[in-house]
Amino acid sequence: MKQKYPIIEKSASIRDALKVIDSFGKRICYVVENTKLVGVLTDGDIRRSLLNDSSISDIVESIMNRDFISFPVETDSKTIRDRFSARVRHIPLLDKNGTLVDVADPMGNFRISVLEPSLKGNELSYVSECIQTNWISSQGKFVHAFEEMFEEYHPHYHALAVSNGTVALHLSLLALGIGKGDEVIVPNVTFAATANAVIYCGADPVLCEIDRDTWCIDVQEAEKLISSKTKAILPVHLFGQPCNMAALVKLANSHGLFLIEDCAEAIGSESGSRKVGTFGDASTFSFFGNKTITTGEGGMVLFADKSIKNKAKVLRDHGMSPKKRYWHEEVGYNFRLTNMQAAVGVAQMERIHSIVTKKIEIQKTYKKELENVEEIKSLPCSVQDTLHSNWLFTIILQEKVDRESLITQLLQRGVD
Repeated sequence: MKQKYPIIEKSASIRDALKVIDSFGKRICYVVENTKLVGVLTDGDIRRSLLNDSSISDIVESIMNRDFISFPVETDSKTIRDRFSARVRHIPLLDKNGTLVDVADPMGNFRISVLEPSLKGNELSYVSECIQTNWISSQGKFVHAFEEMFEEYHPHYHALAVSNGTVALHLSLLALGIGKGDEVIVPNVTFAATANAVIYCGADPVLCEIDRDTWCIDVQEAEKLISSKTKAILPVHLFGQPCNMAALVKLANSHGLFLIEDCAEAIGSESGSRKVGTFGDASTFSFFGNKTITTGEGGMVLFADKSIKNKAKVLRDHGMSPKKRYWHEEVGYNFRLTNMQAAVGVAQMERIHSIVTKKIEIQKTYKKELENVEEIKSLPCSVQDTLHSNWLFTIILQEKVDRESLITQLLQRGVD
């Protein structure tokens, strides 16, 4: 069976090393002693050694590089990526015995990523257009086009592109007048940004228990938390699972509360054949690099009321009057998205249907393969009359399973 990596014994000749390097086409080979990695050798090292009068019959040990970068195979991907440079393009990953089990490269081919963007459309073309035309900042046609495409995907709502998903939450709350002394009900299982955005406004997040099956906000528990200070409910469609929007709309309406949907993880999800983000007074989306669609960093806010959207637009642009440039009638923020980021977003929206469809196919495969694994306590649940976009397929393990040990074993097998 052919070797997976270009490995050579330290007692082999330089001629043998050249053959190994040539057969793999990687311009590098890994020198071992009884399977333990002891050195690295590149074609450049060999060329320099021959110029310094080494013989092609000399042993590899005499010219190998002993000062090389390596990591334990279970090292997290970020730590590994941070060590790449113009000179370091391959990093050996070793087991506890020092044996080579994988090789990291800047393309991330050494490990199956948790999530990575699909950039196979017009992303490069559109970004290149921004650079060629010098429209790289927050002015340019792609920002407006991105907003229009988002409105088309979410009918009857008005879109405003912003710099990230956290800003989207913050701006939606500001535009709706949430402030000091107000309370906003948020689920107790979500990313920190959901509650942080409430605090940014001077309001108080009130943590609400989640539903045991969907992991989304429990509507009955939310009703118990409503007080005279409550101004809004901020449900999160966790991992792409739609909340019980019919019940939440009814609850918010009956108490005169704003309803703001956190759709950071749920673009493409549906509740009752309606896209999430089209139920409340406002909804927010994130386009971080690991989201279903991405702009690298970026976000979007949808408003049911166009006048509220226009207010948010002023706040987004430093509080500048839309009628008079550099005239600021209120304190605003720089929450704008760049044209280059929006260019990526436009290309992503062109393929939104295929991207979501692919994620749902992956979800079905996971469920089929994992449903009978006894170490798994539960898989994401299926709720009637909803579409789960499967941003992140998340499981609960049986208590007997050591989660950290499982994570380590997966890393050792190339699974992030």
